[in-house]
Formats: sequence, C-alpha cells, structure tokens
Amino acid sequence: MQIGELAAQTGVTAKPVRYYESIGVLPEPLRGPSGYRDYDAEAVVRLRFVRDAQATGLSLAEISSVLELKDAGSGSCQHTTALLERHLTDLDQQIERLQEARAELVRLSQRAQELDPSSCTDPNRCQVIAGADAAA
Repeated sequence: MQIGELAAQTGVTAKPVRYYESIGVLPEPLRGPSGYRDYDAEAVVRLRFVRDAQATGLSLAEISSVLELKDAGSGSCQHTTALLERHLTDLDQQIERLQEARAELVRLSQRAQELDPSSCTDPNRCQVIAGADAAA
C-alpha cells in the first residue's frame, strides 16, 4: 500500500509517517518500480502502536526504546511499565503544582473582592497582586 492508504488506515497524515521513517520508529518500506513507498500490513500495526503510545504521553524516544526491544525479540512489558509509571509520577506532580496554582489564584481573586479599587494608585503595579504576600 502507498503512504496515503497507510495514513488513512492509521489516522495519521503522510508527514508524520515520513518523519517516523526518518528517525527509525517506522522502518523504511520497500520501494516499488515507480519509486513509491510500498508498505505492508506490519506498517499499519506498528504505526497504530506509535499513535496509541503517543496518546499515553510517551515520547517518540521512549516509543523507539520499546520498539527496539520488540525488534530484538525481547519482552518490553517491564520497560513499558517503568515508562508509564514515571509518566504517572510526573503527571501527579504536575497536577499537584496546578492545584497549588489554582489555590493561589482563588486566594488572589478573593483578595480582589475585598480591595477598594480607588486605593490602587501605584502606576506600576496592581494592588491585587502587589502586596499579596504581605496580606497572606
């Protein structure tokens, strides 16, 4: 099958297919007599895996490491599990930082409700943010 059909079957465009080939995530296919890429069914399976793995948050480098293990005939489940657990830890930390940022924004918003806008006379800063630490 040609690149357009591969793209259609996997839900990606031709551009990432070419990119994945250039970085080795997707093996370069054989070329037909006309020079067009000629993909087999394995390319569909592999490209769907790459797409699905990216949806979990894995980077192309991480996906490549999983595929290298598979290509070598090794099991990849422990490696993949470690990658996913690291992403879960990172995500939990990001959620915690976002919750802290949200709490600070709520605090500032409540502070803004208590301030008198007419007392905001400094031309270089807003009283809602300036001095917020002193009010806390």
